[in-house]
Amino acid sequence: MEVALAPITRADVPAVAEFLHYYLNRRMSPEEWARSIQAPWKSSAPNHGFFLTAGGSVVGAYLAYYSDREIAGKLEQFCNLAAWCVHPDYRSHSLRLLRALLGQEGYHFTDLSPGPHVMALNARLKFRTIDTTTALIPHLPWPTWPGRGRISCDPAVIENTLIGEALDVYRDHAGANAARHLVLLRDGEWCYVMYRKDRRKRLRRLVFLVSILYVSNPRLFHQMARPLGRHLLLRHAALGSLAELRVIGRRPPLSSLRRDFRPKMFRSPTLGEEQIDNLYSELTCVPW
Repeated sequence: MEVALAPITRADVPAVAEFLHYYLNRRMSPEEWARSIQAPWKSSAPNHGFFLTAGGSVVGAYLAYYSDREIAGKLEQFCNLAAWCVHPDYRSHSLRLLRALLGQEGYHFTDLSPGPHVMALNARLKFRTIDTTTALIPHLPWPTWPGRGRISCDPAVIENTLIGEALDVYRDHAGANAARHLVLLRDGEWCYVMYRKDRRKRLRRLVFLVSILYVSNPRLFHQMARPLGRHLLLRHAALGSLAELRVIGRRPPLSSLRRDFRPKMFRSPTLGEEQIDNLYSELTCVPW
């Protein structure tokens, strides 16, 4: 049977979402997959990735998230390689999806959640790794003290507090399916924090952690690390935070370090790893 390759358009999203629900992650409904495939921010995205069909049915897909970002005063175009899934009977066509994505000219490519086999393939395609040294910060029910700042996840408070780049980032991601948002306020300063909630299996049971994706004011983040941990523990039953040192600046007290955690990769002719972050990506859109 002939296997056809095509870009994922808005009209194709429901069928691709059904396929990913069935073959990749059934915890996410087809409707949730459809919301996740379509990024909320504005961009010159040519597609939502590419997909394979055989006999009129979807048999494979490789999602992509595009963004137009200003880096060092220059507008740069990014393509984030995201969920990649192919029906077992059609695995021999998998590389057609990757070639179609990488064949698009003018993009810096990122892959922020590659599996071991994909990492090896990426390395052959001249992707470079990013230092993702990560601190695991335990959340404890620390006592609260009056006048030591406050934490708000109220969209109105966040919108009225943020300015500049942080406000732009928030507005772009406010509708992202996996991103969560809060603001830390203390002594006239503020820090916008974007994070996602993740599942981890520990000792035969699932536990919840949060992954810190963006921090606008690392100094205030560290000053309010304890009340933030209490907030995330009591509000979301999250036992700890995973925070890359490149996002938060330094290791917090009581945390443990993982130097081989969550490999991330990118391919760019001009940018360095310090110019690659977690935003405008699968990490903010897909709540796996």
